[in-house]
Amino acid sequence: MPIRCLRSTLACCLFAAAAAAAAAAPNDDPLPPGVRAALAKAGVGADALAVAALPLQHAAPPWLHRASVPMQPASTMKVVTSIVALDRLGPNHRGFTELRSAAPLAASGVLQGDLVIKGGADPDLGLPQLWALLLDLRQAGVQTIAGDLIVDRTLFNPPRLDVGLPPFDQAPEFPYNVIPDALHLAGNLLPLELVSDAGSVRAATVPALAGVAIDAAAMTINAARACRDWAADWKPATVTRLDRIGIRLQGAYPPNCTQRVALQLIDRLELDEQLFRALWQGLGGSWSGRAREAAAPPASRVLARRSSRTWGEVLRSMNKTSDNAHTRLLYLQLGVPGADTRQAADATVRGWLAQHGINDAGLVLDNGSGLSRSERITPLQLASMLKVAHAGRHYTDLAMSLPTVGVDGTMRNRLQDSPLAGWARLKTGTLRDTTALAGYVNDAQGRPWAVAMMINHHNAARALPALDALVDHIARVGFTPQRQVGPQAEGP
Repeated sequence: MPIRCLRSTLACCLFAAAAAAAAAAPNDDPLPPGVRAALAKAGVGADALAVAALPLQHAAPPWLHRASVPMQPASTMKVVTSIVALDRLGPNHRGFTELRSAAPLAASGVLQGDLVIKGGADPDLGLPQLWALLLDLRQAGVQTIAGDLIVDRTLFNPPRLDVGLPPFDQAPEFPYNVIPDALHLAGNLLPLELVSDAGSVRAATVPALAGVAIDAAAMTINAARACRDWAADWKPATVTRLDRIGIRLQGAYPPNCTQRVALQLIDRLELDEQLFRALWQGLGGSWSGRAREAAAPPASRVLARRSSRTWGEVLRSMNKTSDNAHTRLLYLQLGVPGADTRQAADATVRGWLAQHGINDAGLVLDNGSGLSRSERITPLQLASMLKVAHAGRHYTDLAMSLPTVGVDGTMRNRLQDSPLAGWARLKTGTLRDTTALAGYVNDAQGRPWAVAMMINHHNAARALPALDALVDHIARVGFTPQRQVGPQAEGP
């Protein structure tokens, strides 16, 4: 039997064993006292918590609490995207950006037609990277671009997933809310410098963009606010478009504070045009056209190209800092090629689950990042994925990307005095009504476990200590998993 089939059969048997153990468990409360106390202090019942802990490389039975209840996972959903992408795309998968044209290049340095910038889901395409690409174009002899800048986002279908989509919350301009596309130039964010003294605020784009005017006169100074909390009193900007783009900043800002920030303030096609024009002119090039969105002509040739870091490298920052835009960009690549990229990505994830014998009942996928009100997964499904990944070929890449407890990423300030500190790898998840953890921990006997735990409740933020108490209990005391509360899992 092929190795893949053996692995799939093993995963199916492990999942079925977990479900069978759950079905045989009495209806008793298995929660450790510290967890129950933390939940009670937060005003959260045990029925808002769901947990699955599956043994890795040892024969202990699973420890399950409402493990097959579909829950809102918040950013622990990034683990799902990471596991499937590592397996389906591989850790060496790269994004790319190309400059192309079907137009002839005259001896005088005039490109006699349009220039295409083609997006290949490059997560690293910032201003320095675009500048280097344009430098290559200048070195190839191009001085003047006679046509337009064609922005090709057609790697994904539809190319602009952000169009017509309501904002997730009241802060659509902030980076975590960016909905990426195949040309992720500067993260689709306008770079700004904000500078204040004791009484006023000044703002400018970085680099200076001739077609964008920033007005910070309406901003006030909040002397009680520290510089690190500059965004706390921010209010949505207003944008006008006359002879150029006018952005009026609003809200309050700390005194004597300088910040370099990047915000989603203008349409990304406008942003692409402004950034391209500024960098091209800075390299001594000339261009009087405009930017427009279309597919590259079939006969176009590559004039310059760059590749991103591997996604195995990108995962480390993506998961440790919980980068929504990069996760969404990676999730969409699971749907390439496909008539509808999101539907194809959904099918890829479900196909992976089926291959490994994991039941997808109750699973709801949206964008793969957890920044969603609709996404759902059961702790048993997520822990089962972690168990399969632990035995898989790319486990090291996955584990290296997860925050290390008490050390880095979103877990750097948590459980610093626990035996887990410096050892456990746990992805966090936080939304308005959700707090979650998922990853790998060792118990008091040094045995590894795959864990997934989620609280869905309006007091979820206050109940975060209950999750910390549970993983700390595993590390200090361990457990004899014999009982489970709530609905049980069905076999795959």
